[in-house]
Amino acid sequence: MKRLLTGAFLAALATGAQAEDVTLQLKWVTQAQFAGYYVAQAKGFYEEEGLNVTILPGGPDIAPTQVIAGGGADVVIDWMPSALAAREKGLALVNIAQPFASSGMMLTCLAETGITTPADFADKTLGVWFFGNEYPFLSWMSQLGLATDGSAGGVTVLKQGFNVDPLL
Repeated sequence: MKRLLTGAFLAALATGAQAEDVTLQLKWVTQAQFAGYYVAQAKGFYEEEGLNVTILPGGPDIAPTQVIAGGGADVVIDWMPSALAAREKGLALVNIAQPFASSGMMLTCLAETGITTPADFADKTLGVWFFGNEYPFLSWMSQLGLATDGSAGGVTVLKQGFNVDPLL
């Protein structure tokens, strides 16, 4: 038994001597939804597991699936629809965790628009963040029977930027 424990200890020393570098690409800019990754880093949880984690913030022009495809990250945070679309195009992604039980997508508008239900969307312009967020939106519009090509009775889709200026 002593020989077995000594061997296990030596094997652990041999494998744990060098931390493995891992780059994590976030879906969006640093904000509360990603706090857990930063807290784990600050508390040394990654280091305890033999990982040297670099966290890259996302942004309006960063598509995590493109980052991982180009070798810029080892792990990415992305919405499932975006990952599925990337797999459909041939990118061999694997879902290792699903931290959110449902989509965080929501539509907002100024009160004076008179929009109170999805039935009021017809003939309106709706802004959507792309890079994966458009897939559940387009599915929802299809379920509502609303064309997304700007035709009469449908909606016009505006690729939403980082700020809300188009809403104002």
